[in-house]
Order: sequence, then structure tokens, then C-alpha cells
Amino acid sequence: MKKFLLATAGLLAIGVAAPVAADDLGRPYTPSPAMPIVYDWSGLYIGGNGGWGQSHSCWNFVPIAGAIIPDGCRDQSSGVIGGQFGYRWQASQFVFGLEGQVDWADISSSHISVIHPAFTTRSQLPGIGLVTGQVGLAWNAALLYVKGGAAVTGNTYEILTTVGGDVVATAVTSRWGGTVGVGIEYGFGPNWSAGIEYNHLFMGSSNSSVSATVVNPIVPGALNRISQDLDIVTIRANYRFGGSVVAGY
Repeated sequence: MKKFLLATAGLLAIGVAAPVAADDLGRPYTPSPAMPIVYDWSGLYIGGNGGWGQSHSCWNFVPIAGAIIPDGCRDQSSGVIGGQFGYRWQASQFVFGLEGQVDWADISSSHISVIHPAFTTRSQLPGIGLVTGQVGLAWNAALLYVKGGAAVTGNTYEILTTVGGDVVATAVTSRWGGTVGVGIEYGFGPNWSAGIEYNHLFMGSSNSSVSATVVNPIVPGALNRISQDLDIVTIRANYRFGGSVVAGY
């Protein structure tokens, strides 16, 4: 009797399990959904840039006594090329960064003096430097950011004869100002990204004395007072050390 009961219980268990097993075998296999890949902008990076720059500057003369004497404004432009390095860190969609940038240029222009047409003023801007902070918003591998900070330019100012082009006065100076900008960048690999960026530099006005073979020929004894603003548009490419993508949840 005992053996009969055990055999009956076994048959019932097999009968219950069989439909469940058959149901499992008939159901198609559904793989687990893949976790999305999220681009990570954090890390140290270095890169290069090239593009276009334009300077707007106005010459004035400041005599020892009396009002400032204006002598006209001019725009000058040229290509720019240089490099940048920085560090970014990402928190959720927000990206924060610090960056240094150096560019070489050949922004130069000449202008016949309004006050004394026998002389021409010339300004040259061969170098630009930026030290900025960044705040951005990332959509996976796309990054939109704004930036701002300090700017410095290297400048050479000259007074030369309109006829013959002989330099009679020179001033070489570095100028500090501020900059704001905006850029968009896209990561096309774990380590590489490229983008476009615009910067406006507010360099203000500064007084420059001249080292001259003669007294300032346009306004004797006066200082040069030169205002300057710049606009720079560059295409950039960056390599990020330790670049990675991470799985999102």
C-alpha cells in the first residue's frame, strides 16, 4: 500500500511539471535589454585649433595737457592657429572645465594719420592667449558649453612715414583683458572629439609710450591710447587621455 501511494504521488508530480516544461519550451527566448552607452567627458585633454580672427582698434593720442585726440579706427583680420589643453569633469549632464589656449596670428593693419597725414600708424598682433573656465551641458557625445575668463595679446605699435615707410616710433606691449565664448563639441570615439568655438575678447584701452628716434611726430610728447576688441572663430580637435564610455542605467 505504501509503495502504491508513493508511485501515485510521483505520477501526479510528473503530470503537473510536464505542462510547465512544455510551456517553457514553447516560449521564444527574449534577451535582456542592452544598457545604453553614455559618453563620459571627464579627463585631461590636449588639442589643436585653427580659424579666423578679426581685431577692431582705435588710435588716440593723449597729450601732457588737454583732451584726448582721436586719430581713427581700423579693422584687421587674419588666420589663426594654435593649441589648447585643459581638464573637464562631468556630473550627470553637466560638464565643468578649465582650459588654457595659445594662438599665433598675423593680424596687422596700417592707417594714414588723420591728424598728420605725412605719417602712418601700424598695429600688429602676433599672439593671443586665453585662460578660461567652462560650463556645459552634454547630450551623450554632444557637448554645448559657454566659457569666460582672462585674455592676453602681444602687440606691436609703430609710427612710420607715409612716403618711404621708415619706422620712426615703436611700442611693444602685452595687454590683458577679458573674454567670453561659446562652443559645441562632439565625441566621435572614446578619446577624440572635434568642434567649433567662438570667442570675443574685450581688451579695453591702454596707454603706450613709444621708443622713438624722434619725438612722437604726430602729437609731440603724447602717449598712444589704443582700444582693442577681437573676435575669433576656430575649428578644434581634442585628444582626451583615459577617454571612455560607460553603461547607463
